[in-house]
Amino acid sequence: MKKIFVSRLLPDAGMELLRNSGFEVDLHAHSDPLKPEALRRRVKDVQGLICLLDDKIDKTLMDAASKLEVISNMAVGYNNIDTEYAASRGIAVCNTPGILTTATAELAWALLFAVARRIPESDAFMRSGKFSGWQPLLMLGGAVSGKTLGLIGSGRIGTAFALMSKGFRMRVLYNGKRNPLLERKLGAENTDLDTLLRESDFISLHVPLRESNYHLIGKREFSLMKTGAYLINTARGPVIDEAELVRVLKEKRIAGAALDVYEQEPQLTPGLRDLDNVVLTPHSGSATTETRRRLAEMAVQNCLEILRGEACGNRVV
Repeated sequence: MKKIFVSRLLPDAGMELLRNSGFEVDLHAHSDPLKPEALRRRVKDVQGLICLLDDKIDKTLMDAASKLEVISNMAVGYNNIDTEYAASRGIAVCNTPGILTTATAELAWALLFAVARRIPESDAFMRSGKFSGWQPLLMLGGAVSGKTLGLIGSGRIGTAFALMSKGFRMRVLYNGKRNPLLERKLGAENTDLDTLLRESDFISLHVPLRESNYHLIGKREFSLMKTGAYLINTARGPVIDEAELVRVLKEKRIAGAALDVYEQEPQLTPGLRDLDNVVLTPHSGSATTETRRRLAEMAVQNCLEILRGEACGNRVV
């Protein structure tokens, strides 16, 4: 009987599919990831591996798993997997595209409003008992309607995010591959990165983590932004040079930032947690009950299809 290892406890719908699959299932039934050496031990005799984005699936791990046939990542991105080596070994790699598009776009808007209107600060202020009544200068933030929204990356999530701006009558700039839908629906303008950075009031990142995108936003890019600009990141942490971000936030060089992903995740860059002009969430772009259920189901189904010799539409290698 073939064996599947699951690196973390999945939502019930995914676990139910596994229980009824006819395959042997081994589960790391905890929320914290396994250390690399422990993960290698657990995959030694498995044919299927269902893993998460923070599981490093490299050459060393694959060499330890001589029977491995499929790696099913419960994520859209798969930069945690050495796909070239997997391909050389004949190991299938699958992801879970499309499902988290709306949820992540919604969170990006939640972050945008939270940092612009200083929601976490206001909540802490109220809970501390400091509120003594309405004041003309209390918790002033940035307006959203009618402002310029800059979109870096115009794929599925970026497009969904931008389309949600329509009710706020925003001018939309985007940098990336030409997107006729955004141009038709929003009058969006495809522009170079420097122009977008100079003219945008809100800048939202929606690019994958590739070598070319590492520290895409760094010292030079921050110097181009408006002092009243806000930066939103629901993409991948290393797209931003976080040390530079801490510096510009401390100096009030930009108005604020809101992050759901981090350069050294799960650790925060020193100084980041101490700032009141940044909003931080725990990589929760897909964290709705419905979305996580569907992600688990797809990740399991991908694994089962490969092990059964069936066609899998979500195979990336």
